[in-house]
Amino acid sequence: MEKIYLSDSGPKVSPAVYGFYRWEEKDVTVSKMEQIVNLCLELGINTFDHADIYGGYQCEETFGTIIKNKGVKRESLVLFSKCGINLPHASHPEVRVKHYDTSAQHIVQSVERSLKKLHTEYLDIFLLNQLDPLSNLEETAVALQKLKESGKIKYVGVVNFSVFQHQLLSSYLRLPLVTNHIELNLLNTTAFDNGQIDYIKQRYMRPLATAPLADGRIAVGTDTDAVRVRKKLEVLAQQYNADIESVAVAWLVKLGALPLIGTSNEQRIRNIVKAFDIDLERQDWYDLYATSRNGL
Repeated sequence: MEKIYLSDSGPKVSPAVYGFYRWEEKDVTVSKMEQIVNLCLELGINTFDHADIYGGYQCEETFGTIIKNKGVKRESLVLFSKCGINLPHASHPEVRVKHYDTSAQHIVQSVERSLKKLHTEYLDIFLLNQLDPLSNLEETAVALQKLKESGKIKYVGVVNFSVFQHQLLSSYLRLPLVTNHIELNLLNTTAFDNGQIDYIKQRYMRPLATAPLADGRIAVGTDTDAVRVRKKLEVLAQQYNADIESVAVAWLVKLGALPLIGTSNEQRIRNIVKAFDIDLERQDWYDLYATSRNGL
């Protein structure tokens, strides 16, 4: 896959990104992760999205060990990680309830832990996962700036920020935000209505679409919306000689979005990558969009 710029400020990433956001603790085994990492690298995906909490706080360390053992050159990978959401877990007894924390102290501690677990000296992109209303944003911005100046992080991004939250954080930062991970797929198009898509483009960024296949609903969902969209996809799949999941992701690619892959199903990963071989015709794109919104 030919690498592309995530925003006008950088960096270059693979057009599809693999994220571990759906991995549960029971899923995190060396063999399973190695299988997925090998497949991604084979398909040209060199960009991996982590967070401190993924897989019961274990994904980063397992990934780091695999990459170290495989001897993959660090500069050939693009690594994201993030903090902000804290979840109760035996390894973190200090966390009593789920809560947000983007304080300067927590950010610095999280970056240091992620660097150690991933066996790297820097993160290509460090993201704030949700906006913590209790944090002092001026201190948060200073912490991010210092981490950038130290070389421990290269770029800064956010996850699930509304337009106003995006603007608020940007007003404190001297660094550009280069990505906002948002949920976007044919069964969730709210980002068109709440301004997220427009604002992301205004800031010269590409939308990074979480759940591009709607948690599998596009292929197997039995609700009314899923069935309606799938019928339209089946018609277009014959036209483009492709799987319905590939056509669904091609709809995102036509928009300029990058699919953030969360599945560990190998065929589904391959279907997502094959979407880049489909040049969805403009009227077919709008046909799918209208179908997803039930003609609205």
